[in-house]
Amino acid sequence: MPSQLGQLIRFGFVGGVNTCTFYAFYWPLLHLAHLPYFVAYTIAFLLSMVGSFFLNTYFTYRTKPSWKKFLLFPLTNVTNFVVQSAGLFALVHWVGMNKTIAPLVAAVVAIPFTYVLSRRILVPRDPESDEAAAAEPKIPVK
Repeated sequence: MPSQLGQLIRFGFVGGVNTCTFYAFYWPLLHLAHLPYFVAYTIAFLLSMVGSFFLNTYFTYRTKPSWKKFLLFPLTNVTNFVVQSAGLFALVHWVGMNKTIAPLVAAVVAIPFTYVLSRRILVPRDPESDEAAAAEPKIPVK
């Protein structure tokens, strides 16, 4: 259990880095490149998701990246979006929470769901999975 606590702490740290990375891409795309906000958002989101994948594989879960993991990783972001959206709706409409604060609370509530799913995708579950993962083509890192 202590290793999972460490993973959860590293996961939260990577989430913070990922948020900063997202804004570091988003702001210049929006204000300097003058892209429409949704185009800037999409490009920044995709770029930060790639960074998040590598940070989570190497730093959070200390595992090796593979193409399979890379292609499955966006499922964690979809899960995060769904849980946050549902939480936001529930907090605003059912609980009556302030619209400014509710997204932050919903984001915190989504962390365990995103953590569990990313862990399932990025960490082999048993020795047989390790062998299968070893047989997967790896993403070359220079």
